Amino acid sequence: QVQLVESGGGLVQAGGSLRLSCAASGRTFSNYAMGWFRQAPGKEREFVAAISWSGGSTYYADSVKGRFTISRDNAKNTVYLQMNSLKPEDTAVYYCAADFSPLDTAKAMGALYDYWGQGTQVTVSS
Repeated sequence: QVQLVESGGGLVQAGGSLRLSCAASGRTFSNYAMGWFRQAPGKEREFVAAISWSGGSTYYADSVKGRFTISRDNAKNTVYLQMNSLKPEDTAVYYCAADFSPLDTAKAMGALYDYWGQGTQVTVSS
């Protein structure tokens, strides 16, 4: 089992920045690819960003490319999502997820992920 706890959400004005953190515990963090997903009210969950277990591969949704950066610190069992130039349409609950995989790849499909956190709210005001 892997437990994931997100933090760092909040209220920010458009154009501002936030950094989300996801702390993992329970199993060897470096064995897991990690992803960030989000869900806005009335909408389906969507992929945001992913990073392979080594950190050598990253993948972003087109909507956040160039504005968001995913990174990880395996020594701290933590994955981050730096969000810059935030827009009101980025408002959502953000979830981190862990995918146990021997392949050093970053994945966008939520169904491939084994564990999920409880989410952290991000609200961007216009």
